Parts: sequence; C-alpha cells; structure tokens
Amino acid sequence: MSDAALPTAAEVRAAAEAVKEALDRHLAAVERRTGDEDPDVYAAFNELAAAAEEYDELLYDRYDEVTPFEIPDPEDGVPYTGPAEPAAFSVFIRRDYAVVEPPRLIAQAERVAAHDRDAELVHDGGTAGALGVLFGEYEPDEIASRYKEFGLEEGDSTLWIAASEEMAEPGEWLNSPFGHTDPEDVMHRFDVSSVFDEETDEFGEDADEDADEVGHTDEDQPARPGLTPA
Repeated sequence: MSDAALPTAAEVRAAAEAVKEALDRHLAAVERRTGDEDPDVYAAFNELAAAAEEYDELLYDRYDEVTPFEIPDPEDGVPYTGPAEPAAFSVFIRRDYAVVEPPRLIAQAERVAAHDRDAELVHDGGTAGALGVLFGEYEPDEIASRYKEFGLEEGDSTLWIAASEEMAEPGEWLNSPFGHTDPEDVMHRFDVSSVFDEETDEFGEDADEDADEVGHTDEDQPARPGLTPA
C-alpha cells in the first residue's frame, strides 16, 4: 500500500473509539438480555465484531501492528442451532499421529504384551498390531500426553461437543458412530493445529524470539475454540 493510500492517524483513532462504543453497547445488551437467544445480544455482537475488524485492518495498514482479537468468520463454521439446554450430548475427538519411530512403538507394545496375557501382539509384530495393544492398554488421553514415549509425533486434533435430543439406545450407532452428526448440533469445538503457530510467525521475523522471551513452546499452545456468540 502506498503512503498516499494509508489511513490517517485520526481514522485509526476513530476506529478505536468505535470499538470502545461497540463494547459498551454489547455489555449493555448482555446485561439486559431476556434469554439465551436475545436478538439484541446477537446484533451487538455482530456490531462489535465489525468494529474490531475495521480497527484491526486500519491499525495494520497504518502502523503494521495487529490486535490480539480473533474475529469469528461465519464462513469458518456452521452456527449452532440446537437447544439451549440439551438433554444429552456426544463428544467427538480426532487426534492425528505420525509413526516416526516404529521400533520404539513396537517395543512398548511388546513390553505390555509380556505382562498382560490378553494383550496379544498380532499382525506379525508390526506397528498395526502394536497400536492395538497400546490403545487397548492405555487411555487415549494418556497416549496423547506420552506420545513421544511411543515413537509418535502429534498432528492436528479437534474435539466437538454435539447436542442430542436423547441418549441413544445401547448399540444403536455402533455400526456408524460418526455418520449421524449434524454440524448445526455442534455446541462447542476446540481445535489444535501447528497452523496457528505458522500464522503467528507471519507477523514478523522475530516471532520465535518473542515466543522464547515469554516462555512459550508448541506444547503450551492452547486449544483454539470455535467462537459463536453466547
């Protein structure tokens, strides 16, 4: 962008004042809301999002600086349209791993099989059989916290909480456990991906140095929730 096209300092200041006013309107709407789906709260939320996005763009164009705000984009996800007080819910989890040290993975499985008669290492002792032994012995959360011990490398992960009208009957969905989820029933979504760190790095060459100064590591990166107006 050329200097002639840069927003003025006054324009940036005006955008900042607009954010402050939108914050006040949003808080006032929340304080007087009449229910979980109050239209005034939704309207104030959208006005605040628009004001914050405008300020963020002008701030970057004028000063090459950014805000810590993350503006939800309606195109990024499907809005929740389920009940405000669901009678039941389902939790869907996906975690991706790469097998980077097959001998370590197999050795861990052999160690478990040696002490557990029910843990039979099949598939010619390869990694497919080893995974069956390890996931049969350990909870998924424990493997997630100890993945390096098993010769694994973390990939992306996501957790969805989806509303249900009622508890499913025993065995009802076992043949297709993930085939009946409507995206509009997802109340909350939490994503973890290295792409978030890559986006942060794009803001400057000193991003890694800044991260070291505050003690940040990839393992400290929090899950990123899918944002929807409350």
